[in-house]
Amino acid sequence: MNTQIHVWSDYVCPFCLIAEELIDRAIGDRGDVEVVHHPHELRPYPAPTLRPEDAYLPEIWQRAVYPMAERFGVSMQLPTVSRQPYTELAFRGAQYAAEQDRAAAYHRRMLRAFFREDLDIGDRAVLSRLAEEVGLDPVAYDQALSDEGYAERHRRALAEAAEADITVVPTILIGSRRFEGVAAEGAIRRALDEAAA
Repeated sequence: MNTQIHVWSDYVCPFCLIAEELIDRAIGDRGDVEVVHHPHELRPYPAPTLRPEDAYLPEIWQRAVYPMAERFGVSMQLPTVSRQPYTELAFRGAQYAAEQDRAAAYHRRMLRAFFREDLDIGDRAVLSRLAEEVGLDPVAYDQALSDEGYAERHRRALAEAAEADITVVPTILIGSRRFEGVAAEGAIRRALDEAAA
């Protein structure tokens, strides 16, 4: 039986990309680990999203994001997309991607598109192109973005996150171990070993 890593994240959270890469490294070639992604919107509509030209984002990137990314060897840049996109639409698409067994590739693609390619992941045309890149039918994907069924699945997932008291992204759950924020590779490996035992 596979050990599961449950990860709550948001596609506009830079620490979530760092966590994603560290999880991938910690898993390595272990075939007994499954990563399950869960949504947690940092700024759901209608809360205003952040603007990179304001002081907050450049300051937090200089003080915290860039030093951590450099320490762990994760390449990324502060996106110039302004305002930062809402992620509900991308998360609706994630529900469709999971149904097509493309959840991991989709999750990875969204994070890298935003933090490495400066793409607006709130734009439907951009989302459909990225979905096609990970093997999804772009027409069916675009239809899923407007489908109330996927919207309802996303709302249920957010409700489950609230019930699990998720207030920080990333939050990583491995067996009985819960990490709020980025967990180092060694800590993830130890938690996997404990859960497997």
